[in-house]
Amino acid sequence: MSVFTTVTQQELSTWLQNYSIGTLVELKGISSGITNTNYFVTTQSNDGTRSKYVLTLFEQNNIEDLPYFIDLMSHLSTHGIPCPKPVADGQGVCLGVLNGKPATLVSCLQGQDVQQPNLAQCAEVGRVLAKMHLAGQTFEAQFPQHFQLGNAIHNQRDADWRQATAQKVMPKLKVEEQQLLHAELDYQRDLAIAALPHGVVHGDLFRDNVLFDGDKLGGFIDFYYACHDSLAYDVAIAVNDWCILANGQFDEEKLAAFLAAYQTVRPFNEAECLSWHALLRRAALRFWLSRLYDFHFPAEGELTHAKDPNHFKQLLQLRIALQASAAKVKEV
Repeated sequence: MSVFTTVTQQELSTWLQNYSIGTLVELKGISSGITNTNYFVTTQSNDGTRSKYVLTLFEQNNIEDLPYFIDLMSHLSTHGIPCPKPVADGQGVCLGVLNGKPATLVSCLQGQDVQQPNLAQCAEVGRVLAKMHLAGQTFEAQFPQHFQLGNAIHNQRDADWRQATAQKVMPKLKVEEQQLLHAELDYQRDLAIAALPHGVVHGDLFRDNVLFDGDKLGGFIDFYYACHDSLAYDVAIAVNDWCILANGQFDEEKLAAFLAAYQTVRPFNEAECLSWHALLRRAALRFWLSRLYDFHFPAEGELTHAKDPNHFKQLLQLRIALQASAAKVKEV
């Protein structure tokens, strides 16, 4: 993530005194991403062993919002899903405050992100995502405090967010972009997905949020958009990034490999199959809106990285055309 809040080595050394992870050796800001502040943290124990962690400072969340994400990562890691494991301090607490921001320390996974995934890697992401969705089904029972009074952690990028964000960015858009956005908001407003299977979703499983060592999956990272939503929608978000060509069209081989591997573990039901094209459109719309907002209303920071919103506008147009094409084929 971008570095919005600067942390010095002295400040972090003082903060880490309550942790039993050794002495701070190196602190390095991570420049990719757009929402939170992240640093690589390297420590050394008394015997010379070095360990690597990721420090996250939350720029938009209140500290009371965060136990869901911490508990979710702990739950998934103990259920065989490769993901960061939160590190507890001497009092057994995984959340603190650093330089006025909520902060947490998690294990740093092996591997690196891949920008040109092969078929095996696409299939492995699909398989592990399905396993994650199944593992999430026991999360509510293990952590009922997050679901009291029916208040499950729903998608922060929901219909209300789409409308509010659209209102903010609309004056910045060209007329044809405004027309596209209005039309898609109307389409999505009438789309009912409440009956689809819901559960824990990652919500942001792009290529830069998955680590590989060769074809071995090191893990999923950046769970801070995780929530309860449609499971198939989570798949749509992923394939819109993992299985595309440079022009945004689907790479059909990669898409087939991803979906086949996913459905070997958790098959789609009929309603999910019927909603698939609409979910692809919703996924493209969600990220077009967030990229538009970040582009036109950039946050200040030491290292910032705003991504091009036009990519997701094009992706949305392509998914609309794909749905229309599929409907014509079905009619024939």
